[in-house]
Amino acid sequence: MQDGRAPRIRNRAPAPVQITAEQLLREAQERQESTFRAPKQRVEDFEELHEYRGRKRKEFEDRIRRNRGSIKEWTQYANWEASQGEFDRSRSVFERALDVDPRSVPLWLSYTEMELKNRNVQHARNLFDRAVTLLPRIDQLWYKYVYLEELLQNVPGARQVFERWMQWEPDDKAWQAYIKMEERYNELDRASVIYERWIAVRPEPRVWVKWAKFEEERGKYDKAREVFQTALQFFGDAEEQIEKAQAVFNAFAKMETRLKEYERARVIYKFALDRLPRSKSANLYAAYTRFEKQHGTRSKLESTVLGKRRIQYEEEVAHDGRNYDAWFDYARLEEGALRTLREEGGTKEEEEAAIERIRDIYERAVAHVPPGQEKRHWRRYIFLWLDYALFEEIETKAIYRTVLNLVPHKQFTFAKLWVMAAKFEIRRLDLAAARKILGAGVGISPKEALFKGYIQLEMDLREFDRVRTLYEKYIEYDPTNSAAWIKYAELETALEDFARAEAIFELAVSQSALAMPELLWKAYIDFEVEEQGDRDKARSLYERLIDLSGHHKVWISYAEFEGSPIPLPRAMREEEEDEEEERKMVPGDPERARQVFERGYKDLKKRGLKAERVSLLEAWKTFEQANGTEAYVAKVQGMMPIVGRKQHVDKETGQVVEDWELVFADDEREANPTSYKFLQMAHAWKAAQAKKTGGSGVLSGFTPATSKSTGVPGVGSSKPNGDVEMHEQDQDDTSSVASSEGE
Repeated sequence: MQDGRAPRIRNRAPAPVQITAEQLLREAQERQESTFRAPKQRVEDFEELHEYRGRKRKEFEDRIRRNRGSIKEWTQYANWEASQGEFDRSRSVFERALDVDPRSVPLWLSYTEMELKNRNVQHARNLFDRAVTLLPRIDQLWYKYVYLEELLQNVPGARQVFERWMQWEPDDKAWQAYIKMEERYNELDRASVIYERWIAVRPEPRVWVKWAKFEEERGKYDKAREVFQTALQFFGDAEEQIEKAQAVFNAFAKMETRLKEYERARVIYKFALDRLPRSKSANLYAAYTRFEKQHGTRSKLESTVLGKRRIQYEEEVAHDGRNYDAWFDYARLEEGALRTLREEGGTKEEEEAAIERIRDIYERAVAHVPPGQEKRHWRRYIFLWLDYALFEEIETKAIYRTVLNLVPHKQFTFAKLWVMAAKFEIRRLDLAAARKILGAGVGISPKEALFKGYIQLEMDLREFDRVRTLYEKYIEYDPTNSAAWIKYAELETALEDFARAEAIFELAVSQSALAMPELLWKAYIDFEVEEQGDRDKARSLYERLIDLSGHHKVWISYAEFEGSPIPLPRAMREEEEDEEEERKMVPGDPERARQVFERGYKDLKKRGLKAERVSLLEAWKTFEQANGTEAYVAKVQGMMPIVGRKQHVDKETGQVVEDWELVFADDEREANPTSYKFLQMAHAWKAAQAKKTGGSGVLSGFTPATSKSTGVPGVGSSKPNGDVEMHEQDQDDTSSVASSEGE
């Protein structure tokens, strides 16, 4: 093996002669060298025996003289003398050793063991008596002494030894051993007296429980109850003492359960739980829960589980008072208990107690005000007040007033809080107070949600003049909010005040800054088309919008508007309303639509927006396919660009880079008339060849551009960023421009 690695085994074939593990072990045993053993001496007469004993005694004496404090040497010397039958000499050696170390427990045990082996019982008794007198705190000596007396069937003597031992107030094992000895000889009354003496020495809960259990096992149930009652009287009603005596209460209740005294057990559990704080009685609650599951009714069981959950929530809120989620769960738990109590027909006192518990939880919860003035810290806290208000309902007015005064409205506010307070006043049929609350909210800290809630309230009450006033305040607060302008105009439209609605739209579009103005313009145009049926007004709006934005989607919408039918003007509509049920439409003008497409195409071309031009051409082609002839479709198709490759040298890297670009026929015609004419002929030739052979009619290296290939956003593009997607052909043509005319 090299470098700490296992040797490499090359020949893995089995050996011709197999060796078993048993054979290996046997050979290893046979090859071991035999240990040295001293030769045995054979004593022939007394003279040799005396000589041998003298030599051994001299050796022991020398060893003791060299190491006088070694108890092992003394023990070996004394045991050797005992083996020679010299008991007096052996006792003499032990006594000499005790003079050296009289408190050596192993020495006393060896001394007594020597006497017992040689059946010197009285000597052993005397030794144990001396030992326990000298070392009364060594339990091992007492146990040996008691065992000796009981082994000799001297029960009074063993009892006398235990009595001497108990005077030293030993640990619990000693008392338990004394009691077990009395039980072995069926002296149960004596055992009960010993328990009483044990309690006097150590009045601990476990000792009381053991005594009561002993009385129960021997059938003295009244005596067991008396023991438990004495224990409870001893510990008293103080909280600390009851907490210490939980084991006694638990054992007492379990005994009554075993005796089928379920009401007694329930009273014991409740007595302890009512006097203990919930955070310190988890184990007792668990035992009570198990008891109710086995022997209680459904209501009792639910009450027990409810108490256990209360302990958990109390621990959570005690750990972190601003854990508002724990307060929410705690309040819901108590509210659910109140509903269950009412469903089961609880007494009025029980309902009042449950209501007081819920009110106490809410009061404790709202007392934990968020520390900072940031709104994110107050979001969950405010909902505590709202839930509290919904629960109290009768006394909610004071609660809402309190929380409205508590929130710092100058820094932030909660629209839901104002709206909920107003709705409460409406439920109380106090409309003036509701309006006063919402008005104060709008005046102190106006918010979009607050305006919406106030407007919805007045709309439900059909107070349209107030709604108009609120919309005016809303727009004054935020004139850039397009949705507010639209809703205001929709209100006037619903009230059939079309002149006022049109004036609102005009005022809205004249604002210098608007959020999402496209929604406002669309709503204005839809109003003129659907409600007024005024094509000229809608056309003028499109013209104004084009002057403002010039977006390709506006051009497309404008053109589709010109080519689509619209409802009759409102004046004509009202005249013919009774004559015909179906709504008449004014047809569109496809020629005007084509003119709009032409204007849009030229405008986008002028601004150099190629992808937008492709999108417009696609919409134009779709329009012509629906409303035009094949000639118009072919004309638009001829205006479609081709995606071509263009090579140039990058100035930074010096490498040849290929770019793809959209090449329009009219752009190429104006920029390079000569090459345009040449490539037009080449495309015509390629198309003729394609008709003969049935191949592609597009020159290699070029692809007709569509809305999918150009990636124009919103027009069938698969790329959200609007980049142009390039499609390269198999062949490597280097032409940079091409015409698509004639395809």
